[in-house]
This record gives sequence, C-alpha cells and structure tokens, in this order.
Amino acid sequence: MILEHALPEKASGPYGIVAGPDGALWFTEMRGGRIGRITPGGEVSVYELPGTDPGPAIIAVGPDGTLWFTEHQSNKIGRISTDGVVVEYPLPTPEAGPFGITAGPDGALWFTELVANQIGRVTTDGVVEEYPLPTPGAGPSFIVAGSDGALWFTENSGNGIGRITASGEEVAEYPLPTAKAGPVGIAAGPDGAVWFVEIMADQVGRIATDGRITEYPLRTPGARPHAITAGPDGALWFTQWGSNHIGRITTRGRVSEHAIPTPGSEPHGIAAGPDGALWFAEEVGRIGRLVPA
Repeated sequence: MILEHALPEKASGPYGIVAGPDGALWFTEMRGGRIGRITPGGEVSVYELPGTDPGPAIIAVGPDGTLWFTEHQSNKIGRISTDGVVVEYPLPTPEAGPFGITAGPDGALWFTELVANQIGRVTTDGVVEEYPLPTPGAGPSFIVAGSDGALWFTENSGNGIGRITASGEEVAEYPLPTAKAGPVGIAAGPDGAVWFVEIMADQVGRIATDGRITEYPLRTPGARPHAITAGPDGALWFTQWGSNHIGRITTRGRVSEHAIPTPGSEPHGIAAGPDGALWFAEEVGRIGRLVPA
C-alpha cells in the first residue's frame, strides 16, 4: 500500500530523503531551496537555506547526530541540526557540483563532486579535503560506505563503479558490462555487496567487494531507476523515475514493482523509515510511504 503526503508548496522539488536520528524523515527541496522534515504521521515542517538558489540534493545522517546535505548549485556542504540550525561549508574547488553524500567509517562525511570529477571529505568541524578521480569526466554521482570499510560511488558519465579507501590514498574503478548504462543511486546491501541502479539501461547492478559485477534487467521498459536503499525486509528498494513505480529486488535478483498512485510523480530519493515503511520523494511535491507486504 502506498500513501502520499502533499507538501505545502507543490513546486518545491523534493529530491533526496533519509531517516533522521529523531524518528522523522528529512528531505531536500531542490527547487525550493529548503530542507524538509516529515514525521511518520505526516506532519511536515520546512527550513529555509541561505542564498537564492542553493539546490540541495542528497541528504545523509552524520556521526554527530545532525543531517548533512550537498548544495549542488551554491557549491557548499550543509549541516542542519534536528532543531533546524543550519551551517554551511564552502568547497575549495569552484563550481565543483557536490551531489551525493554519506557518512564514512572514519567519522567524516564523504561526498561526490559531479562537475569537478572529485571525491570530497568533510569532517564534522568543516575541514574539507578533495581527491581527483583517475578517469576524466567520470561524473561521480551517489556514494555509500561499503562493508569493506571503503567508500563506493557511481560514475554516471564514466559508466563504472568507483571505490576509494577511507585514507583517500587508493582509488579503483570498475567498468560496467553494459555500455552507456548511466549508474546513479548506490546502496550497501544486506549481503555485504554494494547495489546500484542503471538509469539508462533499466537495470539494477550488484558489485561484490572484489569487483565482480552482476546486472539484473527490470520488468518495465523505460523504468529509469534513480535511487536505491536497503529495506527492512532484506531486499533492495528503488525508485523508477520513468515508469512511476517503486521497485524491489531480492538479493537473488527477483524483481517486483509497485505503481505510485499519482501519475508522473517523478520519484527520486528513497529511504527506509523508522516505522518499517519505505519513504520516497516525489518531485511533483509529495512524499510517499510504502508499507512492504
């Protein structure tokens, strides 16, 4: 069953979403320039960000109990406490295009620089380091901490999966079997592997920590999977931006789909909530909730 919560401003463009440390879901409003919060009961509050067009994209929980997010347009990493206090940290590289972000195993936040072709690291007190990637124009997109203590990320333009150690000293890149697959979302799976979606190839991929890749085609052509997360049921759940579905794949590769009630909802970010449901951001100005059967 899917339930949708309409936001106060339809054109705000909710994008990334994560379960917060306070029992609520926190999300970015990319077009509205705000960070939003929704309780499992559907109560919504929003927090304005400084500047005219910060473009908040992906959001993650930090090791300090606050929410950290990328400001894709204003070239900053943001931090918001659960009581709504915002702090911003400008990046050293101009127009770097920060996008994905995740908590690392070293107590810092790691993020991608989509435009500058770098991986960034920021400590909880705001010290930033940047690491260039070997492949020019790789387009690092989403990033996640793997079971091996390294950071794994999708290379959207380079058509590969990247891995960087927590020291920042070693980078490895793994090309995808399918050409022009366009990997985007990435998540740590319950099986110790890393799972990702291929938005251009309509597939879900799995990469073991030794670099072995397996790809699984989706049921619906034009699904355009975007983000992926581990669910409370031991499966992986993902948004299908093109076909207006929420997809599910088991660790053995069995795929199923759930249609979203609102036509053309443009689902993007997805996260497992504290209530055992999957929560997802719909760019049309709604937050969705799906209860697994």
